[in-house]
Amino acid sequence: MEAFLAACDIIDWRAPSIRNQAAQLRGALEDDFSIARACFLFVRDEVKHSADYQLNPVTCKASEVLLHGTGYCYAKAHLLAALLRACGIPAGLCYQRLTIDNDRPPFCLHGLNAVYLADYGWYRIDARGNKLNVAAEFSPPIEKLAFPIVTEGETDIPGIWAQPLDAVVSTLTRFQTFSDVADNLPDIGAGEINAMANLSNAVAQLN
Repeated sequence: MEAFLAACDIIDWRAPSIRNQAAQLRGALEDDFSIARACFLFVRDEVKHSADYQLNPVTCKASEVLLHGTGYCYAKAHLLAALLRACGIPAGLCYQRLTIDNDRPPFCLHGLNAVYLADYGWYRIDARGNKLNVAAEFSPPIEKLAFPIVTEGETDIPGIWAQPLDAVVSTLTRFQTFSDVADNLPDIGAGEINAMANLSNAVAQLN
């Protein structure tokens, strides 16, 4: 689990602001379920989705997301992972490949999280922010994600990742406004998804 508790440039949970926020959310809570739920609700409800609210700047690092109170789904997932890790709870990143609009191509990546809970194991959560027809919840062991897989070509990308995908970081650091990101959402092709599935399977066998 060490990789899912580690800090990195993007999931920079050792930043004082992240550690302070994590401490506030943890408060007097003692069990991982309650702490994880508090972190999830904070990121889902208090951090605004950049596209939903048409907000700048574009954020990527967890500490940036917390500072500005806004981020795309990927950035919000970075913050949630950081808060959970700061509380000593293993957390990783997951991805879906979804249609962008009207249930037809083109596609883009969608970022969410997995958290390791003692009573349930790995459990996926989606803190992108609720809105009309989007109602993600924290209700282990039942997953209640923001977006179901409904269209041919959409997929749950296998694996739980300790660090964000390069395609995601590149998009969030290359573009300066929420609208530029919206016009250039990250995506990966079938070949790369298959390679990720093979890697995920190999890691599972090693474990």
